[in-house]
Amino acid sequence: MPMEHIALFKNLSPLDHRYYLANRELFNDLALYLSEEASITYCIKAEAALLLSHLALKGEEAQYRHLIDELPRSITPEEVYTEEEKTQHNIRALVNVMKARVPEELKPLVHLGATSVDILDTASAMRHRDAVRKVILPLMIEVEELLVTLARSNAEVSQVGRTHGQHAVPVTLGYALAEYVSRFGKCIQEAERLSKDLRGKLAGAVGAYNATSLIVGDPEELERRYLGYLGLAPSEHSTQMVEPEYLLRLLLELNTAFGVIANLADDLRHLQRSEINELREMFTSTQVGSSTMPQKRNPWNSEHVKSLWKAFSPRVMTFFMDQISEHQRDLSNSASARFTADYLAGFAAALNRMKKILSTLHVQKEELERNMAQTGDLVLAEAAYILLSVSGDPDGHERIRKITLTCEKEGTRLSEELKKDPAAWQGLNDQLGRTVGLTAEEFFSKPGLYRGIAAEKTITLADRYEKIMNELKEAL
Repeated sequence: MPMEHIALFKNLSPLDHRYYLANRELFNDLALYLSEEASITYCIKAEAALLLSHLALKGEEAQYRHLIDELPRSITPEEVYTEEEKTQHNIRALVNVMKARVPEELKPLVHLGATSVDILDTASAMRHRDAVRKVILPLMIEVEELLVTLARSNAEVSQVGRTHGQHAVPVTLGYALAEYVSRFGKCIQEAERLSKDLRGKLAGAVGAYNATSLIVGDPEELERRYLGYLGLAPSEHSTQMVEPEYLLRLLLELNTAFGVIANLADDLRHLQRSEINELREMFTSTQVGSSTMPQKRNPWNSEHVKSLWKAFSPRVMTFFMDQISEHQRDLSNSASARFTADYLAGFAAALNRMKKILSTLHVQKEELERNMAQTGDLVLAEAAYILLSVSGDPDGHERIRKITLTCEKEGTRLSEELKKDPAAWQGLNDQLGRTVGLTAEEFFSKPGLYRGIAAEKTITLADRYEKIMNELKEAL
């Protein structure tokens, strides 16, 4: 089969033109593990490991090691696909091509004792392990480190909290970002753990070692030897297939991480709304925000991340459906499982876009202050109620609720209304002095001071996940 070159813009999938161009280096890295060429190469690696295992039993491994190590580099996808046109079977085609490459005395040992899925599932485990550990996890860590830096540098920057889209009590911008430091950081840890536990097999057509039990006395030891060459452990139980949950759990954790960065992207998008304007994405001097409104500076990168999540996250349903195979195996996952590569590429593209956002994000401190001042000291209504209750008022919440209604109606400040009751104001003053070391006048004039331990907790989380990421980088 001659090599075919398809023009970039004639590819059907957006991943292969639009997103490839936006992520060229990243996608080229992923292609080493997720492309069709990689799929064939990893299957050859699995077959080569099996051949080495048989030779090791005969004490002849060293004699042929160099020849076998060269097989993954010397066989091309074109050769295998050409042979598949005749066999109509991908693994048998690969086996035939391999046999043509090895000396006559080794031909009987190629694929001996294996069924196709021994090779396919083992190669799949290696490919997904390597793609995640060598490309996706390092990219996730980069995103996490940017989040850590942003959270730490804005730990003290006051921001009005928001619940239900309404101004709540103050936090800090760093603390708002620390939410994602924590959520995303845990996803990284779990994905790293699960990526080390993908499994292979050499258990035969129904998983009971029927074929290999005719070759060796301990077929499980042969399986362990075979998988040991590839850095894998055997599936605890196999049918013709590896138990699907090993890969499923990893994909589900990556999907969880995808949801976290989509949530972050959504928050960043809303914080760029004209009426909020607390953050700004990078906008180049030649960039266009609208084909008709020249003034527009759209948060399109954040929207892009969420849009990718909408496109790829629902594929988790296919991951679940691929758990089910009739009896020892059917072919109902043969097509659907191929699209795992698309999912990982889509997730990686979203990570790369989030990395770009976080590395160029501009914090609009003046707008943060303006928004904090917009509601005035009414954002301290909770604080007033708590202070009154601690001072002995049995109905502090209702009292403050009514005062806020007066403030809204009369356009007055909360502190003005509270001062109308000198005893209550003095109680607030005394309690504030004991707990936070401020007078009531100071406290109610600077709402951003009511932030609990937001800044301190931000630093704690930033330090914790910075340390974890450094450890993970060493592990990878």
